Amino acid sequence: MTRDNDDDNHNNDAPKAATRRLRSQTMHEGLLRASSRGFLHALGQDDEDIARPHVGVFHTGGEMSPCNANLREQAQHAKTGIYAAGGTPHECPVVSVSDGLTMAHSGMRFSLISRELIADSVEASTRGHQWDGIFAIGACDKNLPGLMMGIVRCNVPGVFVHGGAALPGQMHGEDINAVHNYESIGKVLSGTATTEELAAVTHACIPTVGACAGQFTANTMGMVSEAIGLAPIGSSMVPAVFSERAPMLRRAARTLMQAVLGDGPLPRDIVTRKALENACAVVSATGGSTNAALHLPAIAHEAGITFHLDDVAEVFARTPLIGDLSPGGRFHARDVYYAGGAQVILRELLRGGFLHGEALTITGRTLAQELAQAREPDGQVVRRIEDARAREGGVAVLKGNLCPDGALLKTAGLATLVFSGPARVFESEEEAQAAVQNRNYQPGEVLVVRNEGPRGSPGMREMLGITALLYGQGMGDKVALLTDGRFSGATRGLCIGYAGPEAADGGPIAALRDGDMIHIDARPESRSLRVELTPAQLADRLAQRIPRPAPRGGLLEKYAATVRPSHQGAVTHSGGVVWLRDES
Repeated sequence: MTRDNDDDNHNNDAPKAATRRLRSQTMHEGLLRASSRGFLHALGQDDEDIARPHVGVFHTGGEMSPCNANLREQAQHAKTGIYAAGGTPHECPVVSVSDGLTMAHSGMRFSLISRELIADSVEASTRGHQWDGIFAIGACDKNLPGLMMGIVRCNVPGVFVHGGAALPGQMHGEDINAVHNYESIGKVLSGTATTEELAAVTHACIPTVGACAGQFTANTMGMVSEAIGLAPIGSSMVPAVFSERAPMLRRAARTLMQAVLGDGPLPRDIVTRKALENACAVVSATGGSTNAALHLPAIAHEAGITFHLDDVAEVFARTPLIGDLSPGGRFHARDVYYAGGAQVILRELLRGGFLHGEALTITGRTLAQELAQAREPDGQVVRRIEDARAREGGVAVLKGNLCPDGALLKTAGLATLVFSGPARVFESEEEAQAAVQNRNYQPGEVLVVRNEGPRGSPGMREMLGITALLYGQGMGDKVALLTDGRFSGATRGLCIGYAGPEAADGGPIAALRDGDMIHIDARPESRSLRVELTPAQLADRLAQRIPRPAPRGGLLEKYAATVRPSHQGAVTHSGGVVWLRDES
């Protein structure tokens, strides 16, 4: 994002008038809308304020996690910028479920579901109140894609800003983050660390508010927001606690208001197939979260674009790994910021021919134009293409008779890409968690956790707790883990998730039994995942399968009844929402 040193002068400029009829006029104009004007006056708005464009400022602020803790404060800066640029802002807080506080228990079922709740909330408020624009701020894993999905679904002028990462902690002169805490639990269980040492890590690993410091799901999707064109270039890697965020948010508000007042593109002008491929490229180039391969098809779905796991796989396979970022590397979001921001990675990918530079951004300029002033790679945090850590990227999609619809593996930092072993089958995360905690497994096994897909769980639980325990026990490279559920962006090791079709849909993973030989080959020339069973054996076992009962009552029942498979993004509606005939 181009820096602005005359922020105050810009804020004092006279706001422009709208050049076209505003959607919000439906809400407040005319005799029959006097009642609405009464409510707006009660909000402290005068007639001039009511006549302006009305903009929903959506954020997931609250005290459910450090990721969300300062988002309401950030929203105030966005509101200031909107008002100064001629709009009337309306703060619209939406729900958030913390992955950090739901890990390793049944509450994780509501994490991915919250993505849909957030998108639904943005739609309900925007369409219900006829907002003219959307300014969205989110920082926890599902907040970012949920808010972007809502922007694209509504297709009114919208801008997204990642709320920023926490600073990494420090112990013994080394940077640490949340994943070190999880892995320290495994060390205690294996007898290689004390509870006192664990307590020291627990206190030090997250020293400030903000999203997790590594290239986990939040920061991955933050970079995605820039690459896909919905966020200002240079916004995603500014740490959550840095004062630079205030003027950056005001500048983003001005950009949004330019679009609202008639000079900028709509979200579906921005989120095209080329933009989605750009987003995939930055995930692969940074060894980002496998969850991105779930969220990008969902964002595409909102635009009415069919963009599934196979499409993601093509981009992953051709994009080199140039970021040395945790958990598969050494550095954190703070380091990317000091190296010049996500735009350094994007410009290097553009130079190498791995991005579509003609893709449009929220400013109305192309991505190539926005990246023209970005720095060169520093050679440490970000490498040049010629010195890439891997030619084929940091995330791989595997296919075979065990996952016809695909499965995902983060390859960044893996010592080996080939593994074979007998299956050790668990029917739920709880069964697997207990076995790992009690070390009731053997080196060389493939631990299979099924019934944790979008419909079967329901909610597609994330299993960082298990993977971190394995790594902490020193077994991260001695066993493999396979599931139809999800893994965290913080997961490292031979952990394969999102295997589809899921067990609840009669996928091959439902046919596995203890001792079945599983072969994993993540090398670029193979990318395969198979079991030593014939098609007839698989069909016979699946015919004998007794489906688990579906949930009854509440949110889980509604979600299980509507959710689509993970390779399609685990979405819950038919896609490409259009406005009703009586809407502006």
